[in-house]
Amino acid sequence: MTSAPLLEIRSLDEDETAYDYEEKVVISVSDREDESEAAEGVASLPPFSWRKLWQFTGPGFLMSIAFLDPGNLEGDLQAGAAAGYSLLWLLLWSTAMGLLVQLLSARLGVASGRHLAELCREEYPRWATVALWLMAELALIGADIQEVIGSSIAIKILSGGVIPLWAGVVITALDCFVFLFLENYGVRKLEAFFAVLITTMAVSFAIMFGQAKPSGKELLIGIIVPKLSTSTIRQAVGIVGCIIMPHNVFLHSALVQSRRVGDENNRHLREAMHYYSIEATVALVISFFINLSVTTVFAKGFYGTDIANTIGLENAGQFLQEKYGGALFPILYIWGVGLLASGQSSTITGTYAGQFIMGGFLNLPLKKWIRSVITRSFAIVPAMIVALWFDSEGSAMDTLNESLNVLQSIQIPFALIPLLTMVSKEQIMGIFKIGPFMKVVTWIVVGFLIIINGYLLLDFLSAEVHGLLLNSLLSVTVVVYIMFIIFLTIWRSSLYTWLTITIGKSFCSGN
Repeated sequence: MTSAPLLEIRSLDEDETAYDYEEKVVISVSDREDESEAAEGVASLPPFSWRKLWQFTGPGFLMSIAFLDPGNLEGDLQAGAAAGYSLLWLLLWSTAMGLLVQLLSARLGVASGRHLAELCREEYPRWATVALWLMAELALIGADIQEVIGSSIAIKILSGGVIPLWAGVVITALDCFVFLFLENYGVRKLEAFFAVLITTMAVSFAIMFGQAKPSGKELLIGIIVPKLSTSTIRQAVGIVGCIIMPHNVFLHSALVQSRRVGDENNRHLREAMHYYSIEATVALVISFFINLSVTTVFAKGFYGTDIANTIGLENAGQFLQEKYGGALFPILYIWGVGLLASGQSSTITGTYAGQFIMGGFLNLPLKKWIRSVITRSFAIVPAMIVALWFDSEGSAMDTLNESLNVLQSIQIPFALIPLLTMVSKEQIMGIFKIGPFMKVVTWIVVGFLIIINGYLLLDFLSAEVHGLLLNSLLSVTVVVYIMFIIFLTIWRSSLYTWLTITIGKSFCSGN
């Protein structure tokens, strides 16, 4: 039996895995279930078990934190202040689309036994793998800066302005060590910590919801009746664009491998997918109601006011305090507690995702704590620069957030297209590959998300890029970008084979 110290050492020839065998949570399978399996075959599932659901609970809630990060909260409050209750239906359907994507990510991880970054390394050429890794890291850095700044703003609020943003960044950077400490005590301890943070968010924003007393009738109409005007398109795009985080797609496919289920035959894998689907759905329903609370609080308080279009994370707490006050506890600090829980949880999951992304794409024989420190460092330096800048130039916050949202929007195809191509391949998924109907539905959803994020990108670039030289460089970049998306879509397909043969024949005949 291998001794504990040796578990920290990896051979250069050993492939990187999301979790070591000893780290996984064991899902017990009784002898009676095994006998039932032999009698009934792999097509049937055993009766529902609350105990097993509890054992599988964890990965979906860690995944849901990306739906509750400071960037999402800012999108919520801006949508509420600028559009009132009218975009709640879009928040609902965006969450549903996000759930579909995350269920596919979990399905991929369970069926293949590998996560998305590992599969990309195995499926694509080396140059494409490196490009995908760089894109994933850029998306993660963009999200991490928003999360670190969000935490820093919360710390500044809760300290009464005594702790500046730059000091908040330093404090937030230390959460890496909290993560490493908890990770040493096992997956379940880490999941429990995140459950506490999600509960903190839910309670904080529920209290705000109760103090604001939004209109139940308008809220229900906003959820049920689709409504979109030209004046709220920007907020609508922001809601959809914030839901799908590229690093979260990679993260969920790795998190589901934290469980060890029996001998992992088809029936056990199907059962794991079943419980993960339930857990992820419950987690995103909770995240939807948290986002809903934030949107409706700002819709009730600021929709139709002169300051509606000037509210952001930095000044939201002060506006809330001026509007609602707080009889027992100032709403400013309730907002600060919820924002801190959001920022801290999302920065730690970002560190977690960074481990899997770096390890999966590069297959580096590094210890996990080293990868955590490297991943954490990628965001701290730019976040510190941002914090120092905003302490004196707070008016630039909105421009920065828009730029970071665009940075993440650019990366969306490089997570979703590999995911859809992988879950459609029988050699990867076996009997669990998605069928023709699901394939059509998911490609439509992914196409819609890419178009929405493309709109955000074009809107930003049309306002920020001027001059012949810059526009020429942009045009070349866009062509390369589109060609790479096409390559990822058709790689190893019959169309790719036909094109390769056709181009090869044309080249030979030309010579």
